[in-house]
Amino acid sequence: DPVEASVERPRPAVEFNAGWVGFADDGVVNEGLLGAAARFYVLPRVSVGPEIAFIDGTHHSHLMLTGNVTWDLLAPTNGRPRRVSPFLVVGGGLFQTREHFATGPFTSGEGAFTAGGGVRTSLGKRVTAGVDARIGWELHLRVSGLVGFQLGR
Repeated sequence: DPVEASVERPRPAVEFNAGWVGFADDGVVNEGLLGAAARFYVLPRVSVGPEIAFIDGTHHSHLMLTGNVTWDLLAPTNGRPRRVSPFLVVGGGLFQTREHFATGPFTSGEGAFTAGGGVRTSLGKRVTAGVDARIGWELHLRVSGLVGFQLGR
């Protein structure tokens, strides 16, 4: 879209999130999540960047590393995201599980993906807050709150 190409891209951002993860098992296994992500805009509404998430269980833990693509559903104005900005996100990467057994620790890894969406709102010139919900593999649902900070300029 030529109009979108002429719109100034927003500054890079870092986000920190905390939330709930529910894994499908014989029922739902509830666990907590802490993470961080970086977003670098390649187009005014499309950003890419890494995400790391730590998930803590009773006798195990998970580490998820993904590369994400985020699409802001509304175009920025004057190089700044909208005051309220809904978004979609998809990512792929690595999911590592570390379990603790009586015989010692066991670590396994496999491919990972997440997909979902959310909404961010501006709390000031460089600070945002929001929520997102995703589904992913290893099969899970995830809901988290986030706080973001725009970098640069």
